[in-house]
Amino acid sequence: MIYLDNSSTTKPYSDVLSSYLKVAENYFGNPSSLHKLGGQAEQLLSKARTQISELLQVNPTEVIFTSGGSESNNLAIKGVAFQNHLRGKHIITTKIEHPSVSETCKQLEQLGFRITYLPVNSHGFINIDDLKNEICDDTILVSVIHVNNEIGSVQPVEAVGKLLKHYPKILFHIDHVQGVGKVPIDLKKANIDLCSISAHKFHGLKGNGILYVRDGIKLSPLIAGGSQEMVVRSGTENVAGIVAMAKALRLTFDNLEVNINKLNDVKNTYVEKLTIIPQVKIHSPIQNVAPHIINFSVPNMKAEVFVHMLEEEGIFVSTTSACSSKKKLPSKTLSAMGLDEKYTNSAIRISLSPFNDLEEVNKVMGIIKQAILKIESVMR
Repeated sequence: MIYLDNSSTTKPYSDVLSSYLKVAENYFGNPSSLHKLGGQAEQLLSKARTQISELLQVNPTEVIFTSGGSESNNLAIKGVAFQNHLRGKHIITTKIEHPSVSETCKQLEQLGFRITYLPVNSHGFINIDDLKNEICDDTILVSVIHVNNEIGSVQPVEAVGKLLKHYPKILFHIDHVQGVGKVPIDLKKANIDLCSISAHKFHGLKGNGILYVRDGIKLSPLIAGGSQEMVVRSGTENVAGIVAMAKALRLTFDNLEVNINKLNDVKNTYVEKLTIIPQVKIHSPIQNVAPHIINFSVPNMKAEVFVHMLEEEGIFVSTTSACSSKKKLPSKTLSAMGLDEKYTNSAIRISLSPFNDLEEVNKVMGIIKQAILKIESVMR
């Protein structure tokens, strides 16, 4: 098996699984309980929060544990919207956001909020001047995906943060889910107020995430209850999963430079070999792009057919984001880039992890070429 769908989810590190099992079996107490088992769980929770805050270079009080990237995005956007609705109801985002952002914004539109969706150019990037021109007196939030989950374009979030320093009443949120371990960012230096992270994108476990909330920012909670997580997100914490997430983040950051270099080497080799196939059009940009995502099309080819042909050979790739792939909709990102349906309906995503290596490339490329030829013979 060659797994090339790491933007959908990654294989957990073995040490992460060991940590989860150890904590789940031996420290299963509720961290809010007063007895010894509860105290032990609370200590582990606190230690994990401190470890994560040190890795992210933020304060422990700024780390809120959630169930994953989708909840973090919802909490950030709705939390700001509901907390600040008396000051303004205008939010700015982009046309290439993950569904957990775009669908959240659609919900807010139904509640009377005004959403501006910034366009992107043919390479998948927003324009800072477009953002500046859309800012008005009632703008309360700017939400931008850091690394696009479909094509890997890295948005100029540092430039956005620099611009928003001139608008102190506007909060700045980034969806950093695809960036962790691949495209580092200094949250403080970039003037970011809120940042969403998901454990299973960096070899942690599903069902765990983080929302960084800069000290001093108030959010309206989406989940009310026992006042856990600094009263921002109630619910008994998944201590075993959180400890495992801290382990995964540490392991990822310990090998950050080596892994990024490896990802770039493998990705560049795939791109070089895909480029020489005449039927292939690559959509991922050349510059300002993540080291782990390659998006391409074979015009007029049905993407799901191609995916299943590769699957039969033990190779796992994807079409659009995992959240949208089963709907068989055209790529929203490619549509926003101005591409027509012969490309948006045939987009394939290869997404890498450090578990992938150069030795896989020739085998994968050979099977891709065979699949293209088979599909073309049927289409004739």
